[in-house]
Amino acid sequence: MTHITNPLASAEQLYLRNSFGSLPNDLQDVVCYATQCLTQAAGILLQLPQSVTAQANVVLARYWLAESRLIMTSEFSDVSAACIFLVSKLGPRPRSARDISNVYAYLLSSNSSFFCNKGTEPPSHDSRSCYLSEAEYYAFHSRVLALEARILYSLSFDTHVALPHPLAITYLQALEFCNHQPREEISKRVLEYLNTALLSPQLLYLTHQPNMLAVAAIYTAAIDVGAKMPECEWWEVFDVEREELGFLVVAMRSLEGWVRKQKEEFAWLSHGMVTRRKVQTELKERGISDGNGAQGEDEEDVLMKQMGEKATQLEAQS
Repeated sequence: MTHITNPLASAEQLYLRNSFGSLPNDLQDVVCYATQCLTQAAGILLQLPQSVTAQANVVLARYWLAESRLIMTSEFSDVSAACIFLVSKLGPRPRSARDISNVYAYLLSSNSSFFCNKGTEPPSHDSRSCYLSEAEYYAFHSRVLALEARILYSLSFDTHVALPHPLAITYLQALEFCNHQPREEISKRVLEYLNTALLSPQLLYLTHQPNMLAVAAIYTAAIDVGAKMPECEWWEVFDVEREELGFLVVAMRSLEGWVRKQKEEFAWLSHGMVTRRKVQTELKERGISDGNGAQGEDEEDVLMKQMGEKATQLEAQS
């Protein structure tokens, strides 16, 4: 059974994240959501299977849960890239650091329309905005390799992720009440809910097993398409209790409203990727320290500049 189950977050881990994290809970949720979206977009541009991208999102969530106090020690986009780099190497389509650096350079540039909303200025379509020099590439590669090692250490080298998507398709085939509905429509709806749950700030993939997520997605999709479900508690056949099912259904349905509310509250969430600098600015406006201080950021900037100068010197010598 280990191949279809996941190691779940403990109550102690969730308590420490909410009580002693480096950021307030609302900012942690915003950072988590934005970085998961970035990971999903990178997986699409890298032409990775959705299963690989989903695993990268789960690994990312596990890492930040295990190291909630270290959220502000690295740029959020670098953590996303490190998870993609790590998980893709274990899948059928590994991607090189060069490919990943190019994709993230584009997504984080003004040339990208990923974070642009309707009514905002269109992308500039300037190729120079997403160009990476050799020095910048080597600096990016070094950061990704360092984060990859840190992620593996934090997770005790356990990168196994069991996804609910295959289980959901199997369950759909077993449920007779779904046979009278357009299979393509309900299957597509189920997968949409499962993919959306990856972005949930409630960390659904870390608190519930794949069978629970699959059943909740089927139940919600069946309501959306108007499928007539049996009056018996059919979800118990798949080892899911009513309380768990109710919580997951509400969580999956509430994400869209939560995102809309966050974009209204944090205007900068709609203008490019969430960065450490933007979060630090928000913390200063609230009069809160991030626990790392501005000095740590300056030291890292100096280190990255020194690495870039060194790479430029080596390139000139060669």
